[in-house]
Amino acid sequence: MNIINKIRNILKGIYIADRFYYLGTVVVFTFILGHFIPVVYIVAKSALLFFIISNLLNIILLFEKDQPIQPERIMAKRLSNGDRNKISISIKNNYKFEVEVKIIDEIPFQFQIRNFEIKTKLKPGEEKEEHYYLRPTERGEYDFGKINIYVLHAIGLINRRIKFDFSGITPVYPSYIQLRKFELLAISNRLTEAGIKKIRRVSHTLEFDQIRDYVKGDDFRTINWRATARRTHLMVNQYQDEKSQQVFSLIDMGRTMEMPFNGLSLLDYAINASLVISNIAMYKQDKAGLITFSKKIHTILPADRNKIQMHRIMENLYRQKTNFDESDFENLYTTIKRKVKQRSLLLLFTNFEWEVSLMRQIRFLRQLNNNHLLIVIFFKNTEVKKLVREKSYSINEIYVKAIAEKLMYEKRLIVKELKRYGIQSILTEPENLTVNTINKYLELKAMGKI
Repeated sequence: MNIINKIRNILKGIYIADRFYYLGTVVVFTFILGHFIPVVYIVAKSALLFFIISNLLNIILLFEKDQPIQPERIMAKRLSNGDRNKISISIKNNYKFEVEVKIIDEIPFQFQIRNFEIKTKLKPGEEKEEHYYLRPTERGEYDFGKINIYVLHAIGLINRRIKFDFSGITPVYPSYIQLRKFELLAISNRLTEAGIKKIRRVSHTLEFDQIRDYVKGDDFRTINWRATARRTHLMVNQYQDEKSQQVFSLIDMGRTMEMPFNGLSLLDYAINASLVISNIAMYKQDKAGLITFSKKIHTILPADRNKIQMHRIMENLYRQKTNFDESDFENLYTTIKRKVKQRSLLLLFTNFEWEVSLMRQIRFLRQLNNNHLLIVIFFKNTEVKKLVREKSYSINEIYVKAIAEKLMYEKRLIVKELKRYGIQSILTEPENLTVNTINKYLELKAMGKI
């Protein structure tokens, strides 16, 4: 019974290599030719004998071990949305001879990769690590399947196919790779490397920290003359940035935010940016909060600065999905009025394509700006920009270009209209959203407006 099972397993594991067909074709052609030339017939019989023996030897060598290859998929417990995530496959050769290996990893269907394979050679006992990268464009659960290994001996006629069950669910979270990148740059004071501007402080709306000895280079305006008179040498007041200001990310989850750019929706760009700006705000000793809305309020996370706040923000952002409703800004205003009592910085991630769509919501935005500092963040249509730059050669192309220019003009009108009502705005390309939002936040901090 064991022998039968062994044979069955061998038959299941046999996978014919391309060389098998090529050599088999040569043998058959030689036999046909041998009917006309006797000498060739003798060569054909020798080739057939070699063909049979080599295949039997190949099968014996490949199937002598139960665990000839040891693979392992190495990856993070969660993937970062919109980023290149490194996936590694470690593979060890337990054979006593060199083999050619073809690795086919069963990648989640969301990536629509149908021709994935990695080819490599392994010496006896060698362990090697191969890498590939995946860029998810949707949050959610991704199902990785089995790892299929095809082993080929130097004889190269028969492959041994081995399946390894490494299947499992891996969640895709908002861009924590981008989060870590900006966090490290902020800690090391290298934010300028990511395009963050150095902004000179133009305000003294700071909190008093302590009185200390004057050091060369200190601002003369901070000299404390009373303390100087008592100590008989110059003393200065030391200030620090005002802390515990509230910074709320307001994320519009209406249907206008589902527009895709470079694979990601505007909603996902907003989610990734709000994650980073929340972390930067907490690094600057401010409190970070979150409100997501469409027709109704989906999430309200009060502003805080404790250790688990970023985890709360991450988990809430991971679950956000649009229901393609029209966003209710009146509901947003009443919720903020009821829930947010302290004056706060409100970063509203939304999208207006036409001036008329802004005017329907302008009174609610003005009321929010009266009680808080509101920044309306919306998006340039980069595809429309490309159309405007292209040359037109036909009536249809001229018509399309005119509409594209009209759309770009509408965006500029929206910025102008918001400014007329004293509301600050950021009109940005989706890929520059995070950098432009951080720049605006740091600018407002430097001006002492929050």
